[in-house]
Amino acid sequence: MASPSSYMAVVTMALLILFLGSSTAQLSTNYYAQSCPKLFPTVKSAVKSAIAKEARMGASLLRLFFHDCFVNGCDGSVLLDDTSSFIGEKNAAPNANSVRGFDVVDDIKSKVEKACPGVVSCADVLAIAARDSVVVLGGPRWNVKLGRRDARTASQAAANNSIPPPTSNLNQLVSRFQALGLSTRDLVALAGSHTIGQARCTSFRARIYNETNIDNSFAKTRQSNCPRASGSGDNNLAPLDLQTPTAFENNYYKNLIKKKGLLHSDQQLFNGGSTDSIVRKYSNSRSNFNADFVAGMIKMGDISPLTGSNGEIRKNCRRVN
Repeated sequence: MASPSSYMAVVTMALLILFLGSSTAQLSTNYYAQSCPKLFPTVKSAVKSAIAKEARMGASLLRLFFHDCFVNGCDGSVLLDDTSSFIGEKNAAPNANSVRGFDVVDDIKSKVEKACPGVVSCADVLAIAARDSVVVLGGPRWNVKLGRRDARTASQAAANNSIPPPTSNLNQLVSRFQALGLSTRDLVALAGSHTIGQARCTSFRARIYNETNIDNSFAKTRQSNCPRASGSGDNNLAPLDLQTPTAFENNYYKNLIKKKGLLHSDQQLFNGGSTDSIVRKYSNSRSNFNADFVAGMIKMGDISPLTGSNGEIRKNCRRVN
């Protein structure tokens, strides 16, 4: 017969497992089926309109979701403006003069509020907008798990410490993703989001002037719009994917094999290390990339959501109620 202490250990472990699984268990793909039946077409229409006005916006919305989930979970905290009680994430080093699309999120949220007031969280609006951005730009579709609630605070310090900078090496990238429950395969697949969007000169200057694992003609092309001197042309933009910066496909990986990764952290994925084989796989198969990207996005969307009575449903994504 089991001793009382061993019985209690089993009970404690069972409760711990129940607790750890409870947050994501409350997310579901049909969470708003009854309470907001027009949610998906409302968001999709607004995202399509925003991308029609500026094709880059799809990448910006997708990146907002990444930067939200990597800092204390997918809780809409990246959308909060600073207040007298906290300094938010918008002006953290990885975000300042970089993350964008807040006005588009405001527009989507206002349309959702008209359809079903006080029902859908900003965190969920952002999750759906990220998915729709990928779809509109030609990428795969997936069913988004929903039921997140919104954070009542945000942390600039957490953002500074949580989002991998473009100077990261492979070990740092793997470590940061693993800390969030994401595998090395997830890392390489989710990095494929760089098949769309733009980066600022300040993010890739050191790579195009100082690194050797870079195609020479590619480096010269990028140098033409990114001066060597710091402070000169810092905000000049270059496409993360040279060929098709507004089409979601697998050219990103083909570029890495040719040593045409724009960011240091990009090229780290194909630099004689453990992830080379995954990059080759995705470069040869768009369907394999799509499948693993979808799996990675769903896993990332499960990071530490606020559910139940935690958090709130913000009326305005920029401020707490």
